[in-house]
Amino acid sequence: MKNVAPSSLLPDSPLVPMLKWAGGKRWLLRGYPEIFPRNFERYVEPFAGSAAVFFHLRPTSAVISDTNRELIESYAAVRNNWSKVAGLLKRHSKMHSNEHYYRVRAASLREPCARAARLLYLNRTCFNGLYRVNRQGHFNVPIGSKETVLLSTDDFDGWADALRNATLLVSDFESVIDNTGQRDFLFVDPPYTVTHNLNGFVKYNEVLFSWDDQIRLANALSRALLRGVQVVATNADHIAIKKLYQQDFRVRSVSRQSLIGGTDSRRGNIRELLITSK
Repeated sequence: MKNVAPSSLLPDSPLVPMLKWAGGKRWLLRGYPEIFPRNFERYVEPFAGSAAVFFHLRPTSAVISDTNRELIESYAAVRNNWSKVAGLLKRHSKMHSNEHYYRVRAASLREPCARAARLLYLNRTCFNGLYRVNRQGHFNVPIGSKETVLLSTDDFDGWADALRNATLLVSDFESVIDNTGQRDFLFVDPPYTVTHNLNGFVKYNEVLFSWDDQIRLANALSRALLRGVQVVATNADHIAIKKLYQQDFRVRSVSRQSLIGGTDSRRGNIRELLITSK
């Protein structure tokens, strides 16, 4: 079935993503709906994060990928048994406290639904909704000030329904992009790094997305463009990034409100690049 998104990009029941994620793209859907193609057969997103665009568009065919295994496995758990995940999250909500937070943060769980509920709970109650792990791969973000665990926008049934149309992969981005073809829509939102790797962006990922990765990504997207793939990408507004894309793509700088930062002085309008097929 062909995906046809209305020009407003507002489905009858748009889904708010279940997770808050650094660099989430809900602002992009609100402010720049015209950049998204109206017709495509498959949606592909190689840096899933909160998958805000995916959940908003609710495509009938999709590939959702990320190198973060816990994230992808949590999406799979919601897809496969959303009611159990929701029930476990309700239990966390009832028990929420400083002591419970750090007990859950330190826990090592094997059961998929328990791991998914843990991720959701920590995401909603940690400082600024960050996802950060130490060198041992352990989540290490301190507790935040928010007390609300269950949200009015929660729609586990809707999330599960959307995810049933998606292939979920734990994978490097390049192989996912290289497996796209004509009639695919590729949405790409990588971690933002530039040549000197000291650009002020917080290292939210366990492994820094290096400049070599930026080059690999630009080359992979150029190859996809030649295959007829429709591409929408975002990246840091930096001259080095512009140079990677300006020959093959339309590149423009846009402004958005930043909500990540420990103090008001570190929040405010920041600029990003929109990179799209010409």
